[in-house]
Amino acid sequence: PPEASWTRSEKMAYWINAYNAFTIKLIMNHYPVESIKDIGPAIQIPFVNTPWQKEFIRIGNDMTNLDGIEHDVLRDKFGDPRIHFALVCASMSCPKLRNEAYTAEKLNEQLNEQGRHFLANKRKNIITPNALKLSKYFSWCKGDFTEHSSLIEYLNRYTEVKINEDADIDYLDYNWNLNEQ
Repeated sequence: PPEASWTRSEKMAYWINAYNAFTIKLIMNHYPVESIKDIGPAIQIPFVNTPWQKEFIRIGNDMTNLDGIEHDVLRDKFGDPRIHFALVCASMSCPKLRNEAYTAEKLNEQLNEQGRHFLANKRKNIITPNALKLSKYFSWCKGDFTEHSSLIEYLNRYTEVKINEDADIDYLDYNWNLNEQ
């Protein structure tokens, strides 16, 4: 597990990599599945027994789950909304899994690149100056993106399209089908 002496970037890269690796492990342990949401009991109670609450991750002497890593560690302790561009849930609508690990030395560059790539992907976001059809991430975690600016100001940091402040915002359906790439 990360040690107190590690830098913020080292800790953040560790937890992003852990989340992504354990997501893939979860899928592999239950493959074939059509969706990560197919893992677990047939009747799932949100925030109780979904795949994200399954305690199968050992970090040091502690057991945790994907929700613990995402919400209790990455969102609460680091407060960087770019994590939503980096965490992979193995679905078609989630961000692309990088072909390299996140590292402290390149973390800002990697997260910024992930943001640009995610927003430019027309299957995940459709962006024009006056109308946005965004990933559900921007609805589900809106507070993360708007803590220091408006959503549009935040998006304009990562998109080549200059979005007008009064652009209409709508959200795309989330495709939970397994991304088998």
